[in-house]
Amino acid sequence: MFSKKKNTSKLDTEQREMYEYARKRALQKRRLFQHFVVFLIGAVLLIVLNVVIGYREDLKPLGYDWFVWAILIWTFFFLIHMLNVLVIDSFMGKEWEHHQMERLVRKQRDRIEEMQKKVEKEHPEPKKKEESNIYEDPAPIRIQENDPRNPDKPLNH
Repeated sequence: MFSKKKNTSKLDTEQREMYEYARKRALQKRRLFQHFVVFLIGAVLLIVLNVVIGYREDLKPLGYDWFVWAILIWTFFFLIHMLNVLVIDSFMGKEWEHHQMERLVRKQRDRIEEMQKKVEKEHPEPKKKEESNIYEDPAPIRIQENDPRNPDKPLNH
C-alpha cells in the first residue's frame, strides 16, 4: 500500500543485455568447438580414404595428394572461424559497439549544430516588434455600409 515503486527497468535491461551477450558468446564458442571436432573427423576420414582405401591415389595436383589440399583449404576456413570468434568478436564486442555509437551520435550532433549556425547566419530572423506595438494596426479598417441606392455595389472599393 505505502511501498515505494522500485525502478529496476534500467538494471533489468542491462542484465538482459549482458545475459544475451553471454549467451551469444557461448553459442559462438560451442559452434567453433563443433567445427573443430568435425574438422578432425573429416581430416582423418580424407586420409583414410586416400591412403588406406586407395581412393584417387593417382590424383596429385601440384605434386601433393588431393586430400592434403582439401585439408589445407578446410584448415584455412577453420582458422578464419577461430579468428572471428576468439579475436575479432572479443575486441569488437558490446563495449566497442557502444563507443562507436556514441562517437557517431556526437559527430551527427556537431554537424547539426554547424548547419543550424549556417542557416542562422544566412537567414537571420526578423526583429520582433515591441510588445506595446504588437496590437496596433498600421491602417485601421473602415467599415462601409451598403449604399441603399445600389445594393450590388461591393463594400470595399
